Amino acid sequence: MSTSPVEISVVIPSWNTRDYLRACLETLRAAPKPTMELIVVDNGSEDGSAELVTELEPDATLIGNARNEGFARACNQGMRVARGRYVLLLNTDTEIRGDALRLLYEFLEEHREYAAVAPRLVHPDGSTQRTVQEFPNLKTALFFSTPLERWFPKSRELRRYFMRDWDQASSRDVDQPPAACLLIRKEVLDEIGLFDEELWLFYNDVDLARRVKAAGWKTRYLAEAEVVHHVGGSTSKFAGFVPEWQKNRLAYYRKHHGRLAGWWVKACVVLTFVDWSLAQLWARLRRRDAERVLPMARVLGAFLVS
Repeated sequence: MSTSPVEISVVIPSWNTRDYLRACLETLRAAPKPTMELIVVDNGSEDGSAELVTELEPDATLIGNARNEGFARACNQGMRVARGRYVLLLNTDTEIRGDALRLLYEFLEEHREYAAVAPRLVHPDGSTQRTVQEFPNLKTALFFSTPLERWFPKSRELRRYFMRDWDQASSRDVDQPPAACLLIRKEVLDEIGLFDEELWLFYNDVDLARRVKAAGWKTRYLAEAEVVHHVGGSTSKFAGFVPEWQKNRLAYYRKHHGRLAGWWVKACVVLTFVDWSLAQLWARLRRRDAERVLPMARVLGAFLVS
């Protein structure tokens, strides 16, 4: 690998998404950009992803894990060896479109008070994804992913949390962009620390964004920079998606809102379970397909004692 100065260290965590990874690497290579280094952390992929990196990008730094160590730890492994002034966190299910990377880089070069900048994530057809959110609070735990989301879909809290008064087609300062594609100053990471590895797959970017803001830095959403995002291209392959999401959410609430907030989150999960169980019972009474309640009850029990 070259020892010449590096502006951007691109860190890509990879897990069994070979086809997405190919498109990601190819569009990254073609994108206008300053000097960069590529760091791919493979989480024990079994689909030839690591071999693809060696084939397409022989100069890349490839870190191979024997098993899936999770998103947060994989990113941290890459960021710890990064030499660039900036770190680009990039998911394998993304594709750089046009000069998006150059626009992100130039923004941070010209605006010293900003720690990070995120592009507008779009679907393959070019439509905007509503990916930027406000920080979750105690009301969010009650209204999001519970029966209340179904009962009160236009509630003030859901409107706030999902920023529904903004179409996300224009640039503005934001608190919490997703880390699917995020350019951040290396000096900021040195100051506030890397991802919290207890947040194994989810909420790690929310936690990082909170620490960025708490340290006095700003974050920009740059709508002119477009990056294609194949939603769920990686996480949808993870069998324990929902339990891990709940576990990581609980850890996040405990960290930022205290132990009592953890009990509040558990109560909201119990409410959701009861609602779901009644729906399965009603389906059985109507002789329709229904899921088994007992296996989910065991998962809930393990969650409640965690």
